[in-house]
Amino acid sequence: MKQIQIGGLVSFTTIDYPGKLAAVLFLRGCPLNCVYCSNPHLIALGDGEYDPDKVFDWIKARTGKLEGIVFSGGEALMQADATINYMKRVHDLGFSIGLHTNGFYPELLKKVSDVVDWIGLDFKATKQQYQALTGIDVVYDRMIESLKYWVSTGRGLEVRTTCDPRFVSKDDLLEIAKIASSMGVKNFAVQKYTPYHEDADKQTTPAMREQFFNDDELKKKIESMFESVIWRNN
Repeated sequence: MKQIQIGGLVSFTTIDYPGKLAAVLFLRGCPLNCVYCSNPHLIALGDGEYDPDKVFDWIKARTGKLEGIVFSGGEALMQADATINYMKRVHDLGFSIGLHTNGFYPELLKKVSDVVDWIGLDFKATKQQYQALTGIDVVYDRMIESLKYWVSTGRGLEVRTTCDPRFVSKDDLLEIAKIASSMGVKNFAVQKYTPYHEDADKQTTPAMREQFFNDDELKKKIESMFESVIWRNN
């Protein structure tokens, strides 16, 4: 793929790159097929809805107004060199570069480490549940490799877990937090699951989705492991 394929754009955000005023580019393509995917229309590689050159001109015009540009998806690194080259062009304009990633491509993550300033990495479940959630059995090991490498860089990092109660229990969340903390993660985020696409026979209830945020003992345990914990309950 020679030219980056952009499937969506958010022109302004204060939450997708902590501490930065940013815009988000949603790139097409993802190797996973997560049950709770919020952007299923971006999973397949294909032509993007946005002209990359026009988007670049738009970004350039935001110099001095925005601080960062976040590459999200899908999985932004699936487009490999097309993504990396575009990141470099945007970085050369003076923007901080953020990346939302599922960690599936540790080798590509190493290639972008000189341009990406911060990543938000999805730690989706315990190892036992990863295949059921993502559809692929090697995802967990690749994610752990990506996480281990990124911690070693000392660059910005947030590890986050979306608590779909069909795949993550409170005990699972505690286990995930312990693993992340033991690897040197400083910033952790617990994200509420939103039921975008649920089968009729596998529906969740508000109480099931809220349980992670209503357990004060669980919250204390997790908060004791990190410098910063964000509870995204919306």
